[in-house]
Amino acid sequence: MAAPSKCFLVTGPPGVGKTTLVMKVLEMLRASHPILKAQGFYTSEIRQGMERVGFEVVTLDGRKAPLASTTVSSAESQRWPSVGRFKVDITSFESLALPEMQVKEDTDLFVIDEVGKMELFSPSFFPAVSRVLESDIPILATIPIPKFGRDIPAVAQMRNHPGATIFTVNKGNREALKEQIYTQLVDVLRRA
Repeated sequence: MAAPSKCFLVTGPPGVGKTTLVMKVLEMLRASHPILKAQGFYTSEIRQGMERVGFEVVTLDGRKAPLASTTVSSAESQRWPSVGRFKVDITSFESLALPEMQVKEDTDLFVIDEVGKMELFSPSFFPAVSRVLESDIPILATIPIPKFGRDIPAVAQMRNHPGATIFTVNKGNREALKEQIYTQLVDVLRRA
């Protein structure tokens, strides 16, 4: 398992700014550590006007692939799993996200946004997350807040990981958490 305090998990309700917080921390780390080797991905909304019509997965070097959509209607997509009104394109997600989850010797930091219901439809995703957790590489990840008091089993496993530090973000503490997470990650990277 990862050493204590090397797994930083950001949680909070949908739309509170978890992804934005993680990306701002990464931006600060890259500014202070120009040779930082970070790998992973984040999710981004796809909008048509004011309506959210999907999500895409984006690697830290800018490559993109669809994750979920309300607008795809093919014979194949009818068999895709659903989260609410979104159909999840597991094949597309896996083709981009799984290679980013490969543990490499020279990696300084993993960013995983997010370990959530859509991503967990991939049978290969959580085993890849587990390999990252077992490595000695620091992780900055987002996880959903439990719904109706119930946690997704894989998310509960991460939340209960002995090396995990949980940061619950809300609109009032985003800036303070950004500084706190950044400071703790700098300390971890310094000790590495």
